[in-house]
Amino acid sequence: MSTSLWEALGQLPATNLAFFLIALLIAFGFEFVNGFHDTANAVTTVIYTKTLKPTPAVLYSGCCNFLGVLFGGTAVAFGIVNLLPVELLVDSASIRAIVMVVSLLLAGLTWNLATWWYGLPVSSSHTLIGSILGVGLANSLITRGNVSGVNWAKAVEVGLSLLISPMIGFMAAAALLLTMKRFILEPKLYQPPADGDEPPRWVRWTLLATCGGVSVAHGSNDGQKGMGLILLVLIGFLPAYYALDLSHPRKAQEVHEAAVAIREIITKEKPGPNTAGALEPLNAVIDDLEGKTSFAEVAPEDRWETRQSIYRFRARLGHLGLPMPAFKAIRKHDERLAESIEYVPTWVIFGVALALGVGTTIGYKRVVVTVAEKIGKTHLTYAQGAAAEVVAAVTIGMADIAHMPVSTTHVLSSGVAGTMWANNSGIQGDTVRKIGLAWVATLPAAILLAAALFTLGGILIPAARPAPKPKPSVSAAAAAVATPEHTATTKPDR
Repeated sequence: MSTSLWEALGQLPATNLAFFLIALLIAFGFEFVNGFHDTANAVTTVIYTKTLKPTPAVLYSGCCNFLGVLFGGTAVAFGIVNLLPVELLVDSASIRAIVMVVSLLLAGLTWNLATWWYGLPVSSSHTLIGSILGVGLANSLITRGNVSGVNWAKAVEVGLSLLISPMIGFMAAAALLLTMKRFILEPKLYQPPADGDEPPRWVRWTLLATCGGVSVAHGSNDGQKGMGLILLVLIGFLPAYYALDLSHPRKAQEVHEAAVAIREIITKEKPGPNTAGALEPLNAVIDDLEGKTSFAEVAPEDRWETRQSIYRFRARLGHLGLPMPAFKAIRKHDERLAESIEYVPTWVIFGVALALGVGTTIGYKRVVVTVAEKIGKTHLTYAQGAAAEVVAAVTIGMADIAHMPVSTTHVLSSGVAGTMWANNSGIQGDTVRKIGLAWVATLPAAILLAAALFTLGGILIPAARPAPKPKPSVSAAAAAVATPEHTATTKPDR
């Protein structure tokens, strides 16, 4: 962390600084709990097929989780950030924004710990997303009287990925096991291992590879969710410092050049008044960055508005109806704009990697027992373990490539259930019902818990209550009717 960040922290009031540190601690704590809550899904098969003993299994998984976070990218993180319009945090009164962030963090951590205590393999993704939706809905209902405080398009997109992935896990794992039984005629693979048995060498290496693959994929996908949480904290508390990427010395110049190039393409392809709405925020970016090399040269009080100008232009770009060649020509320049506001500080990546990796090495036994012993009526076989792990690794890896958050827990536990069904091993209905109930209940429970904590915070802390709305004048109301366009922020275009 640079000196300028320490200076920014030093400018926070003592109360805000204390809440900022608490919020960061809870965010990293959520990722730590996510480590041991979800690790069971990666190590269950290698432990119960006697491929590895528990201690080396969790250490191996922890290292792979760590590497997955470091090298997994950041796109999923911004899928999480964009669920809650971050201008809500910046435009809200300072204490109210603090209560909002702490409420969603506490809700997610509480539900994760409660379900882990009862050994239920529920989704940390569902929990996190529900918590974000909960505070967004509560804030929107209290301040606006509607539910516009949530990015519903992104919420539906994320919700579908979380809904579909367990079904894919069940069907794909069952299909893979049936295929193995047809072409790999080795009875030992489809029977529970006896005392003293060890898996065939090729199965052992397959399970080691898939355990590592699931762990890396989990670290990449779930680690990015942790990054998204921490970015909400950083943007909410220090918008002037984290609004733009200050770490690259030539980033402002690159963005300025990209913005000028984009304007030339749009003006050439779509001249006339119809492009004015899109060019207005783009022109603001060009003016803000004229003659500047680094974003650090932008005045701290102007950085948030520069960020929002970039955000507004990118939101409107897709509605211009540009021909495909022009759109492709713009894409490489638009990437420069995206990089300036969608970035994760290096210390956040390493912090999340460490929290998830260390968390992986403890607390895994409760959920391991449920997945391995209580889903099916018989002991997990070598083939079942391999099929479930292969499907989980591939599914989560593909979701990561597609920048979609999915549940490692649900993909692998449903995969185990699919192999039990395909192997005629029988399924323990009581356990499956409990897992299914927890699956269904997690999202609404997290929403309600986060909303309740946020509302309670507003009741107990007067400074966290929304400011009373001024009554709109007739001219303001007329202006609102005359300009119905919904922009990406509540601040006016410049």
